[in-house]
Amino acid sequence: MTRIGNVGVGRKNPVRIMGILNISPESFYKKSVKTTKIHIKNTVKQMENEGADFIDVGGMSTAPYLSTAISEKVESKRILDAIKIIQNISNLPISVDTCRSKVARDALENGIEIINDISGLKYDRKMQEVISEFTPSLILCAYDSKIVFGNTVTTTKKLLRESLKIAKKSLIPSEKIVLDPAIGFFRKTGQDPFFTKIKSDWVKRDLSIIKNLDSIKQSYPILISVSNKSFLGDLLGKENPSDRLFGSIAAEAISVLNGADIVRTHNVEATKDAITIASKLSK
Repeated sequence: MTRIGNVGVGRKNPVRIMGILNISPESFYKKSVKTTKIHIKNTVKQMENEGADFIDVGGMSTAPYLSTAISEKVESKRILDAIKIIQNISNLPISVDTCRSKVARDALENGIEIINDISGLKYDRKMQEVISEFTPSLILCAYDSKIVFGNTVTTTKKLLRESLKIAKKSLIPSEKIVLDPAIGFFRKTGQDPFFTKIKSDWVKRDLSIIKNLDSIKQSYPILISVSNKSFLGDLLGKENPSDRLFGSIAAEAISVLNGADIVRTHNVEATKDAITIASKLSK
């Protein structure tokens, strides 16, 4: 059975919720940013009370359409400061959203249990050394540094298999791995290196992936992260991420019906209600 941060996921386990703790002021979703100690503390306690199973800490925005790169030193400091606050008030497993090996090492040395790498271990080659040393649980995202072509589902599965090979070489057991098909990170153009370039319509790509989650799983649990994202804004005609709550909930519920095992969200309480009903109605 797969366990990440000692929490069982997939198969007969309930759908799990990963609450997003956004500590990067340059984020696409300004309303979600928490930078002070009291805001971080209150947000974590609220997410825990609302039913979160994990806290995912992001110290640098990676939205493809924004130029948001910061130094490793700044990213690491933000994350370490947040980790200390979380560990003092909660026992929830902590995931760190980073694709930089130095940041991952700093976090792992401070007791976090999960690395959420949006590049699927491909952006920073030294990441392999770090995860080999610490053997954390992993969330592997579909990613390629080159332009990808062809069927979106087939391509996504191929990219995830490549990341699985890297994880295997790094001695991470299959039971500590979850896959993420990278909703929002396949684009025609972008201003940072953390997305996969495609020639096709990126909104249609994301919709196709959500419709085919069961096919993409490849016997691993799958995490979906659609909360407040751009494809929802495009479909709904809502430019402000704060206006996308209802769309987020609908997409999350349908993702659960289509096979999602973990939902990563800004909106823990609403997501909890939605996936509870979706789980009861799934075939």
